[in-house]
Amino acid sequence: MCKFFSLVSNGKGKPYYFDYTIREKILNKELNYESDSHTSIADFFGFKGALEDTLNKYEYNPLTKVFTTDAINAKEENKKLDDSQEIEKFCNELDFKMIVPKLKIQKIINPFQDKKITKITRADLILLKDWDSVRDSTGDSFRDSTGDSFRDSVWDSVRDSVWASVWASVWDSVRDLVWVSVWDSARDSVWASVWASVWAYASDFIDIKYKYDFLPMIKLWKKGIVPSFDGKVWRMHGHKGKIIWEGKQEGIFLSAPVLL
Repeated sequence: MCKFFSLVSNGKGKPYYFDYTIREKILNKELNYESDSHTSIADFFGFKGALEDTLNKYEYNPLTKVFTTDAINAKEENKKLDDSQEIEKFCNELDFKMIVPKLKIQKIINPFQDKKITKITRADLILLKDWDSVRDSTGDSFRDSTGDSFRDSVWDSVRDSVWASVWASVWDSVRDLVWVSVWDSARDSVWASVWASVWAYASDFIDIKYKYDFLPMIKLWKKGIVPSFDGKVWRMHGHKGKIIWEGKQEGIFLSAPVLL
């Protein structure tokens, strides 16, 4: 399956890809193509049928800056034409607002590695309380909000990029520090709460209006704090996943000891 952002070339540094205008027509079903299909791109630009196999095929992730060569097919006098360096340079310099205007190109933050938060403030507790009121609706809000605007591979790419970059280390840290403190029946709640935090942070990469406000969680994440919830107790995790605060759900606003 092709991923965002897919493109093809003629082997001589000439890229072919779908910009925003073409993508909108695809999303509105004015064109019967897939936004990041090499076959669709080739066909649209006149390389139909067997001519598709005369093109080089590439993929580029603008969030992670990972460039992938799928196939080098272009030839001249039986010599393969590899223009991957030229196409990678093109991708690195491309203004992706011309491709997906609502996509926000920014560094993916790992809160436990990139930040060094070791204590919380009352303002953090207010953000946690606000997040507590909407977190159960995270998944539904994503599906409702991104379903109409991103029916192609863009959202999949954002989700997968954030997930691959932060999920393993964030989840492993939280699990190792919390697992022994909760009953087996509460572990699903811990998992779900961290999962919702990752999704809320991923929402910050697409500038659209969501049904619910995920900004409280995004602010905590960017500061270096990830909450976990076992069904009764909230925990705030900081640098290296260390628990820096915990308190019962109904007492988020109450003074609570900071765990250093």
